[in-house]
Amino acid sequence: MTTDSTLPSTVDRSESLRHQIYNDLRDKLRHGRIGPADRLIDVKIAKSLGISRMPVREALLQLISEGHLVGTTRGFAVPQLTPQDIRDIFEVRKLLEPRAAASAARDIDAAGLATLGQALDRAVAAVTGGDGEELVAANIVFRRTWLDANRNRRLAETIARFADQAHIVRQQTLMEPHTQVVVRDGLVGLHDAFSRRDALAAQDRMAAFIGEAEKSYFRSIGDGVAAIGAKRERAAS
Repeated sequence: MTTDSTLPSTVDRSESLRHQIYNDLRDKLRHGRIGPADRLIDVKIAKSLGISRMPVREALLQLISEGHLVGTTRGFAVPQLTPQDIRDIFEVRKLLEPRAAASAARDIDAAGLATLGQALDRAVAAVTGGDGEELVAANIVFRRTWLDANRNRRLAETIARFADQAHIVRQQTLMEPHTQVVVRDGLVGLHDAFSRRDALAAQDRMAAFIGEAEKSYFRSIGDGVAAIGAKRERAAS
């Protein structure tokens, strides 16, 4: 389907229109509010906002250049990543995030630690209550907070792009109880390292966290493929 309802009905002219539209779309992609079936059409979005087409198209093209969207004959869409694409993204994250986490552990301030604690509390409560959507939201806040503590903004922005790309396809698996426990335990360990400003522990725990997330994802999609195969075998018998 096509959609233009993912954006606010008004925009703040005091902020760059392109930047505001980009941020709004990026946030909705992170939270799964734009799905594989949705099509974003620049003309329709611009009309719904009462603005010209150009800033909308510029925002969409930026999202394409960063790998968050692809162009199709029917508009802009979420990319369909293959298992190999996801492996590649996890490999990049394993190379970059542990070192960035170590830097964040050294540089994060009291306000950042407080925000991490709040995000962790939300994540723990979400897992206890089986609330996958709340866990997704808490995980996003947690990641954004420690990334914001990095002095190397280019590194932080690169990590955020790759993490977001993987997160879009991982959202369904984050609704599964086993994966939720993996995420919760990973956040608990990271929060402990950040709180103690232990750079080495933050580095090691981030590497372990990403590794567990990767294994959990491929285990989940493997179980899904196996279930489909078993269903087809039963139907054929």
